[in-house]
Amino acid sequence: MSLTRRELIKLSALATVASALPKISSAATAAPVARAAKPLRILILGGTGFTGPFQVNYALARGHKITLFNRGKRPSPEWPGEVEQLHGDRDTGDLASLKGRTWDVCIDNPTSLPRWVRDAGAVLKGNVGRYLFISTISVYDDGTKHGMTEDAPLAKYAGKDAMAETQVSLRADIEHLYGPLKALSEAEAHKQFGKNVTIVRPGFIVGPRDETDRFTYWPHRVAQGGEMLVPGDGSDPIQIIDGRDLAEWMVRMAEAGTTGTFNAVGPGYTMSTDAMLHGCQAVTGGGVTYTHVPASFLDAQKVELPIWVPAKGNAYEGYGDVSNARAIAAGLTFRPLATTVSDLLAWFATLPAERQAKLRDGLTREREAELLEAWHART
Repeated sequence: MSLTRRELIKLSALATVASALPKISSAATAAPVARAAKPLRILILGGTGFTGPFQVNYALARGHKITLFNRGKRPSPEWPGEVEQLHGDRDTGDLASLKGRTWDVCIDNPTSLPRWVRDAGAVLKGNVGRYLFISTISVYDDGTKHGMTEDAPLAKYAGKDAMAETQVSLRADIEHLYGPLKALSEAEAHKQFGKNVTIVRPGFIVGPRDETDRFTYWPHRVAQGGEMLVPGDGSDPIQIIDGRDLAEWMVRMAEAGTTGTFNAVGPGYTMSTDAMLHGCQAVTGGGVTYTHVPASFLDAQKVELPIWVPAKGNAYEGYGDVSNARAIAAGLTFRPLATTVSDLLAWFATLPAERQAKLRDGLTREREAELLEAWHART
């Protein structure tokens, strides 16, 4: 079964409405957030999608001054009067509202094109103390390698002119362009901002505000109960990181002045019913029974399931087993899986009924039943 880069970056294409939803509360984050030793002026490029609002909430709680720069397409009613909003369009080169301003830190969330970094550098170079860039583990050249560190070779761009690529061309060939263009964006960040650069490479980001439903499918399905199809034998590794853990760690790195490159991937789980799925069941209490179905059968049925990647014989098998040692040493922490699951489902319950009725990823119950019937007939 093949998993394409397209599946790995659905998040950026689907996270379009989360900024208008209520604030997320959690027992794990209800305790007061300590104030930072020194307040910073932080510019966030984007800031209204998935992880951006978590960065803003945490940074405000830490006492920082926040400016957002985006197109203004997604209103941000969560911070009335607290956050400065600047508007422009990086796809057309409209960064006029950033000119003549200074900040201690810039966090660049949405960029997938090296020319966006180049243009930002033309305006911000010398006017920001540090530049934090959200990249991806898709930058690595060989996705079959397990335990990849930040020093693994990066994907090569094979097009004619990376600086001529646009959002349209990226969407048209996202499987082949996404990783290489992110890698070139990292290189451009170093070119523009020198040694004051932090590169963060996440994998699967999950939790409240995740509009892709890639992870949501699993606790949602467990909660429904009954016989559930589980891909593989349960030993395939999976790494997920709560969007809040990623966002809050980035703010702390900005405070500490940490530079370098980091794989921001979560702790190692497996698909096993005594690991990730058990964690979901412990929260939902779903009366579910699990039927493991091998990857070869699913491949023959042309079935792809979110987040799961077979640990052998797959072009991206290493994506579930990336080294996060450097990030942990730099202070990355993880909240319990149970907290992520419970908060995710609480957020999902706030969505309109029609949105909840049809998940954007995973199997429908009808398709799952067909596959289970075919599998049982075969065995």
